[in-house]
Amino acid sequence: MAFASPSLKPGHASGAGIGYLVAGITVFSIQDLILKLLSGAYPLYEIMIMRSVTAMPLLLGLVYMNGGLHKLVAQGWPQMLWRGFLASCAYFAYYLALASLPLATTAALFFTAPLFITLFSVVLLREAVGPRRWAAVAIGFLGALVMLRPGAETFDWAAVMAIGAGLTYAISMVQARQLGARHSAAALAFWGNLVFLACALVLAAVFHDGRYNGSAHASLGFLTRGSLSPTLHDLALMTATGVIAAAGLTLLTQAYRVAESNVIAPFEYTAMLWSVLFGWVFFHSLPDAQGWLGIVMIVGAGLYVLYREGLRRSR
Repeated sequence: MAFASPSLKPGHASGAGIGYLVAGITVFSIQDLILKLLSGAYPLYEIMIMRSVTAMPLLLGLVYMNGGLHKLVAQGWPQMLWRGFLASCAYFAYYLALASLPLATTAALFFTAPLFITLFSVVLLREAVGPRRWAAVAIGFLGALVMLRPGAETFDWAAVMAIGAGLTYAISMVQARQLGARHSAAALAFWGNLVFLACALVLAAVFHDGRYNGSAHASLGFLTRGSLSPTLHDLALMTATGVIAAAGLTLLTQAYRVAESNVIAPFEYTAMLWSVLFGWVFFHSLPDAQGWLGIVMIVGAGLYVLYREGLRRSR
């Protein structure tokens, strides 16, 4: 794959960065679709082991091309392990929520992450946040409450897991800001993938024999189901998630390398378009009026937070 040069003119660099980012979001959205399709038959740990093993050599290649393999043991690598554990918690929670919730609902609740990042930037990085961004954060969390529907018959605790995924992802991203000055994105991704594999192997050791299976809830079933030999078709899909993870990381890393983050970050919300489209095409589901209201509030708040962050950086 040929990447654009980081010496592009600003306008061209922004266009290239947007293109890379949208492509990366698209392939990760396909991964979500695959996991949703497989979640009714296979355990999550089995898919994640295949994903992590497939991605490992690809990520090693990325590390090698981004400064050499010695970067993996640079000073502070245990912090990369901790950050990888937090990211693993985020992804496991997100994937488990996918098993029970519509794609669009899961993605929207996960997009509370920029709001959490704002909170943790104040607490951990001592960054200043103005009243407008605080208002946007409040509106975004209110939108999440609208989608959660606490007390309603339609409430599903898996929605709390999706928000928890956004929370832990936000912490891992704030840590990535702190570690990014010393470590490449490829090195962070490698250690994250290694921790992800270790967590999946632990889950496999606990649940592989199916002794805890039998839960009627889709998310718990996805977690506790016993291991199952996949068909060739499903094995290909599982392997594809590893290729997607490496390809998506490459595209997203390149996007933020050639263009300013405040210009391209709002395009991460194109994931919502794919979630709605895939949910409609493959599962014949669309959000109801209350769901659309929550989506608009969360996405609108997140975009405004990114916009204000861009203004702050430009000053």
